[in-house]
Amino acid sequence: MPPKKDTSSFSPKHFAELVGTFALTLMVSLMLVSGLPEATAIVAAITLGIFVYTIGPISGCHINPAVTFGLWSIKKISGIDAIRYIFVQCIGAALAMVVAQYLTGTSPQLFVDSMLIVAVAEALGAAFLVFGICSVVYGKVSDAAAGVTIGGSLLLGILIASTVSNGVINPAVALGIGSLSPLYVIGPLVGGAAGAHLYRWLVS
Repeated sequence: MPPKKDTSSFSPKHFAELVGTFALTLMVSLMLVSGLPEATAIVAAITLGIFVYTIGPISGCHINPAVTFGLWSIKKISGIDAIRYIFVQCIGAALAMVVAQYLTGTSPQLFVDSMLIVAVAEALGAAFLVFGICSVVYGKVSDAAAGVTIGGSLLLGILIASTVSNGVINPAVALGIGSLSPLYVIGPLVGGAAGAHLYRWLVS
């Protein structure tokens, strides 16, 4: 879903991105410390699907810098809006980290590997996510099925990435759960752009 056009520096669509990223990061963090980390991918997919329906008509529901970067790379969002989106997404994730630590008294204990294969896995996962999102952006999927398509794409992307990495495929969430490193930023950004360009090529 394309975001609403707005020329102001901070508008409801930016706040929607902050809230959406906050909720997604909070849910992922809570699941990781709950003793049921295996369910994290499903919960993340459901959370994203819900926000596609609730804030999608407002902001496009990126709630992921890799999605914003990918859509910017195919000119579906302006450069200045992309910067603002990524900024508020990171703020939302940071706030979620604080709230999760307050609620649970702890934070996810994740090992952050520095092997190049981690970036490749994160890139592949993000590529599948943004590929699915582009099917909605280009109007190939109905609005009624948008949340299912995008949530399912996230689930697929996480499952692919998690075979090697922490399966984050979202630099903002990586910040909020303590899995941030250059590989968890570069991988998803490159993958997001690749998935967007691949889908654009298929429908052109």
